[in-house]
Amino acid sequence: MAKRSIKSVGLIVKRDRPDAVALARTLCRHLRASKCQPLAEPEIADQIGAHSASRPELAERAELMVVLGGDGTLLGVARMVAAQQTPILGVNLGGLGFLTEVTSDEARAALDRVLAGNFEVDRRITLETEVERCETSARRRERFVAVNDVVLNRGPLGRMLELDVVADHRPFCSYRADGLIVATPTGSTAYALSAGGPIVFPTLDVMVLAPICPHTLSNRPVVLPDSFEIEIRVRAPDHDATFLVDGQESSIVGSEDAIRVRRGRYGVSLVRSSHPYFEIWRDKLRWG
Repeated sequence: MAKRSIKSVGLIVKRDRPDAVALARTLCRHLRASKCQPLAEPEIADQIGAHSASRPELAERAELMVVLGGDGTLLGVARMVAAQQTPILGVNLGGLGFLTEVTSDEARAALDRVLAGNFEVDRRITLETEVERCETSARRRERFVAVNDVVLNRGPLGRMLELDVVADHRPFCSYRADGLIVATPTGSTAYALSAGGPIVFPTLDVMVLAPICPHTLSNRPVVLPDSFEIEIRVRAPDHDATFLVDGQESSIVGSEDAIRVRRGRYGVSLVRSSHPYFEIWRDKLRWG
């Protein structure tokens, strides 16, 4: 149970949604009445009555992040504040959302609970990914953090990929497929689910490997401990692949490059809603 008094709240608002802007304006008035400083990006701050702050300033100053939008909006915020371990309250404005669990009608009451210290957080693991570029003069490394998933997809020519995968420093599997998804439990209900992967309870310490349209029918999704490091290489020299992080950051990967995926140093702290996970699954997946 969280007890720390919160004095500043960052709001990330989906600006093309009038309902999000209207709700943000209401929450800002409520925050100021509660002697709490609302912060927002310069593009929306004046419109909703918040103090202006850039995203780096929000990550540094906000003691709570409120996201008014969908899961995609929340993913970017989660990566932004993971190192600070800032709790995130996600408000769903409609659509299929597994991360933004609080409805707009519940937003003010949920915010009051957090300000009063009457809330709990779920710690969700992240994936830290390193792409090692093998260039003519030297090796160059690029690093990414994913909340949902890391995806290796077919390149511009659309050819099937041949992938060699090493898990826990031991040969694991060779795939011939359209791609491969490495997902967190949080991301198991995103792209991995569409590829036939399992739904994983979101607080478990595991990762999912789900091939996309595998050529071999016995290549099924697997669940591995999150203590494993996963290394992926594209085998065919003329088959470049597209590398995606949470569907929001992308890069091209060549056959000489190595992708290494491991559990991230920092997790994501999501404010727990009053809705049990099973209720959310039944509602979002229409299980009845």
